Parts: sequence; structure tokens; C-alpha cells
Amino acid sequence: MEPVAQGWPLYAAWRDAQADTDPKLAISEQDIAVQLYTSGTTGKPKGAMLRHVNILGGRRKAAEAQMDWNEWGPDDVSLVAMPVAHIGGTGWGIVGLYNGAKGVVAREFDPMTVLDFIEGDKISKMFMVPAALQIVVRQPRAREVDFSRLKYILYGASPIPLDLLRECMEVFGCGFCQQYGMTETCGTIVYLPPEDHDPAGTPRMRAAGLPMPGVEIKIIDEAGNSLPPDTVGEVAIRSISNMAGYWGLPEATAATVGADGWLRSGDAGYLDADGYLYIHDRVKDMIITGAENVYPAEVESAIYGHPHVAEVAVIGVPDDKWGEAVKAIVAPKPGCTPDADDIIAFARTRIAAFKAPKSVDFIEALPRNASGKILRRELREPYWAGRTRRVN
Repeated sequence: MEPVAQGWPLYAAWRDAQADTDPKLAISEQDIAVQLYTSGTTGKPKGAMLRHVNILGGRRKAAEAQMDWNEWGPDDVSLVAMPVAHIGGTGWGIVGLYNGAKGVVAREFDPMTVLDFIEGDKISKMFMVPAALQIVVRQPRAREVDFSRLKYILYGASPIPLDLLRECMEVFGCGFCQQYGMTETCGTIVYLPPEDHDPAGTPRMRAAGLPMPGVEIKIIDEAGNSLPPDTVGEVAIRSISNMAGYWGLPEATAATVGADGWLRSGDAGYLDADGYLYIHDRVKDMIITGAENVYPAEVESAIYGHPHVAEVAVIGVPDDKWGEAVKAIVAPKPGCTPDADDIIAFARTRIAAFKAPKSVDFIEALPRNASGKILRRELREPYWAGRTRRVN
């Protein structure tokens, strides 16, 4: 009987049943190589069709640029600890494969297993989302592991609070490189190099970073017009890594990728005079309160350093006076009973009063998808139930 798992054939059984002869299929670099699904944080996941040239073209340009953090040698070992059903896992796995490095692929994410891999397999580079990094670094054993072989940790998929980054830099003792990208761009298109990471918290550490080799970035308004430096708008990207389109969704494809090749990311941000990209948040996540724009990521970063807060997500909720009010959803640290007023006061010491939350609700754990991103629509739904629009 063929081995099955929950009614489906096991991958190994399917693989081993295939012929070992060359199928002799002609493959073009313009053919679709893989279809990966978007995170679905703001709606239903969409199948992004990625060509061979999309996946390999950007990685080829990155290798040719000879950036220190992206240099690979014969002794490098890569850990693929993120789900390979998402670009964070698949993309990172291909980076190691392209550069000829040994790759250790975790069957599933487990913090203790990650520590075992790092020590036992002499991992030198890995990619991990901030939520996973937090889980790993908070393991008591993390202070006992030998990290001497670890050169770089690449992180991305969501913003990392400065307090968590400081903790990770202290414990892991390696270089850190932020990665910004999306499924539609085959992963990383912007990087913040290790030399820009400072535990003191310089302004540059708030940046997503610089465009990867061969990547063009611009900031646009709703009409698609380019905006000047230091002006918040939607981040648009043009590069060899941009997807072919969404499977079976021609209208969504046309709304995302223009005829000129520019892809609208759905992220709000700005470019500074030096070309560094700063991400505020998802365009759809922006809160408009009393005609002021508030980006959840900034508020979350301010709250995160509170000693009783393990996780936090900030959303906009209906408010009769201000249209929308800023609300924080907090998962407390184990054994703590945080006070809502104290958290609000703490946030006000770090950001402007109008950005600070007007209320705080508590939850055992924040809902996340498999790639570690917070599912804000699930958090927002109870507060907006019965309304035809999700703005007020």
C-alpha cells in the first residue's frame, strides 16, 4: 500500500515512484517554474506565477555584485527553517543552492531543532522572520549554544522591533541583514547591510535598506505619479524578478503590474536622499484618525519595549469622534498581568500622543499565517462586523 499522510501520498513515495530517465522537455527561462501563494494578510491568497528568469535572474545579479553578506564559500552551510510553501523558505533555499552551499532543510519550524541545527550542522547563514527569531532567542538554551560558526542572519517578512533586534545581536553575536521583498518579486529586492545595524538605534536602522542590484524603486501616489524624497506613498518596483502575474486573475494582475513593468507593492513608504527605502506599513493597514495618518508598525515598535508585552498588533477601530481610533492588541509575557493605561502611557513616551493607542485589548497569542505575518484582518473583524466598509 502506498504510504499516505491525512489521505495524501507522501512526497517521498511520489518522488521515488517516478522514472529516472531524462524527460527531454525543452524549458525556456520564460516558462513558469513555480506558483507560490501570497500571504493573504489583507485578503485571499493569490497564486503568483514565477518564471525561471524571475527566480534566478535577481540571484545572479546579487552574486555578481559581490556583497560581503552575500558571499558564499565552500564551508558555508545554509539553514532553511521557514516554510518552503512561502517565498521566505523557497527563495532562501534557492540562494544557497545557486551559490553551491550545503543546505539543511527543516521539516517544520521548531526552536529547539533550530538551535540543534546551528550547533550540530555548523550553520553559517540562515533566514528567519522576526516572530521566529523571537521564539528562538527566548529559549533558555539559546544562551548556551555555540554560535561561533554563524556569520549572518537575514531577517524579513515583517518589521523587527529594535528591542528584539538588540537582543538577537547580543545573543547570536553575528552580522544581521534585513531583507524586504514579497512573493510577487521572488523575495528580496531591498537589503539593509550589516554595517547599518547599530544596537544604539540610529535613524538608518528604521530603514528597509537599499535596492538590490538590478532593482529599481520609486514612490508613487494613487495616480501613479512619482513622489519626491521623504514623501510617503506606495512603493513601486521594477526588476527582472517581478512575477509573470497572478494565476487565473487577469484583473488583479493588471492592477498590480503595469504595462511599463512597474509593480505596485501595496506597501506605504518613502525614499530618503541617499536612496534608502523606509517602510511605514501596508497601504491598507494605515489608520486615519482625525485626518492624521498613523502606521501600525511605528506604534507597535513603540509598545514592544514594554516589559510586560510579548507581542503586539495595532489596528484601527471605528470611533464616532475621530473616524478611526488606534487600538493595540497585546499578548502578555508569561506570568505578567499588564495594565492597559500603563502601556498607553509607555507608548506616549516614545511617539506622538495622537499615534499612541486609545485602548488596549489582551489576547493569548496573535493570529499569524505560516510565514509569521500577523493576520490583521482577523483582529479587525470583530470591531468592524456589520459594516459594509472597513474605513470610517
